[in-house]
Amino acid sequence: MTMVQSSGITGIVLAGGRGTRMGTVDKGLQPFRGKPMVAHVVERLAPQVEELMINANQNLDAYGGLGYRVIADEIEGFVGPLAGFERGLTHATHDLVVTAPCDSPFLPADLVARLRTALERNAAELAVAKTGDQAHPVFCLMRRSVLPSLKAFLGRGERKIDRWYAAHRVVEVSFDDEEDAFRNINTLEEKAQLEKD
Repeated sequence: MTMVQSSGITGIVLAGGRGTRMGTVDKGLQPFRGKPMVAHVVERLAPQVEELMINANQNLDAYGGLGYRVIADEIEGFVGPLAGFERGLTHATHDLVVTAPCDSPFLPADLVARLRTALERNAAELAVAKTGDQAHPVFCLMRRSVLPSLKAFLGRGERKIDRWYAAHRVVEVSFDDEEDAFRNINTLEEKAQLEKD
């Protein structure tokens, strides 16, 4: 599978959740096909970006062992992906930032390139992956210019990703040809099933 690199983009792997549906474990570090789940995501996303960071709130040394900078949420209490977005946008050295979750080990090799094409073609602020009628809001390419809006949104105690998106120019990008690439692993049962596939 050929990876397509997009220059001038920072990638953020979102591994800051509590993993409650998997029994409150650190999902990114769960073994999957011989290595931590997050390692699969890093291997697929890193070639597509110029800079990569991992957003994590526990086991920071283990994540750091993957060789990339680890950034923790500024807001305590595992408040959701927008806190990881905020950290990524704050620390990124590029004007475009893409996010992907640590529990989606099959993400597309052309994810970033396709999101960027749609973002630029539509003069959008955010480009979000979609399969069928299902948007995948944590697979998102965004401009750093949305950071003040996100900080204000979080500062008001807001946490819903859809509500924040609604305030911006968003383009949804169809990946119907790669639907399986967005399979995510939320439970130990799902992990066991996908280990066999």
